[in-house]
Amino acid sequence: MAHRGLAILAAALALSCLVYLVIGVRGNWGFVLALRAERLAALLLVAASVAVATQIFQTVSGNRILTPAIVGFDALYILIQSVLVLAIGGLAAAQLPEIGRFLGETAILALAAVALFAALLRGAAGDVQRMVLAGIVLGVMFRSLTAFVQRLIDPNEFAAVQIASFARFNRIEAGPLWIAMAVGAAALAGAWAMRHRLDVMALGRDHAISLGLDHRRMLMTALVLVALLTATATALVGPLAFFGLLVTSLAHLVLRDHRHAVLMPGAALIAGIVLIAGQTVFERALGLAATLGVVVEFLGGLVFLALLLGRGWR
Repeated sequence: MAHRGLAILAAALALSCLVYLVIGVRGNWGFVLALRAERLAALLLVAASVAVATQIFQTVSGNRILTPAIVGFDALYILIQSVLVLAIGGLAAAQLPEIGRFLGETAILALAAVALFAALLRGAAGDVQRMVLAGIVLGVMFRSLTAFVQRLIDPNEFAAVQIASFARFNRIEAGPLWIAMAVGAAALAGAWAMRHRLDVMALGRDHAISLGLDHRRMLMTALVLVALLTATATALVGPLAFFGLLVTSLAHLVLRDHRHAVLMPGAALIAGIVLIAGQTVFERALGLAATLGVVVEFLGGLVFLALLLGRGWR
């Protein structure tokens, strides 16, 4: 049953990719297809990275309503953009080399997350709940600092910060994309290699240890992969707080399987369908009159409330 569901999702994703590539093409097919193929690769990478990172984070935290954004990824990213605009101005920030800026943002986000994980998981028990609470507090602190910095920014340059506050899929540079694909592919391969051990982790710490799993080492490895995947996706397109929650919840609903060998690819396939089909509609039918990232976050927020109120996180 699960394999049939994955096959249907894969077929739907392939159809979405084909429609995205060929719909409305006029003029030079080679140029248009090459341009769209780059955007398509970015959408697939972001979809897989966010979906897998969220699934792993929910497993290690033992809670289906949490996402990596809970530790303040999105708030830290917006703070970085705000400080950058305040320091050198919006025009200078826009003219920075894309590769250097991407690498810097990815490094800051990943290192901050790993530092948080390492500092809070030193105890013998590996208190994930304490890490989550600390992440919430840090997120509030980052948002407060961002609000203070934004008050100091020239109003004429504030638009640069506003643009960076939402995920953007229309303009993705080729240079950062290839680096992101290399990092993302390595992290996704690592996550796939851990799929059976993640099934054991999902049983709980005590059961995992009794079955011979080095829980502490596995926990840190999983969180490092979460940091890499989330940092890469965020630095490439911007913050996506609730998108991972949306697609992982749909994966549980559609596939009804507890195995990570099914849930991770299923969530990645659903994420790809949502992003690619959504971007096709926004580009071809709506003429980019609205932003896909805002709609996705709104739907993800509704799913969060539904899970919370319906206690679907248990």
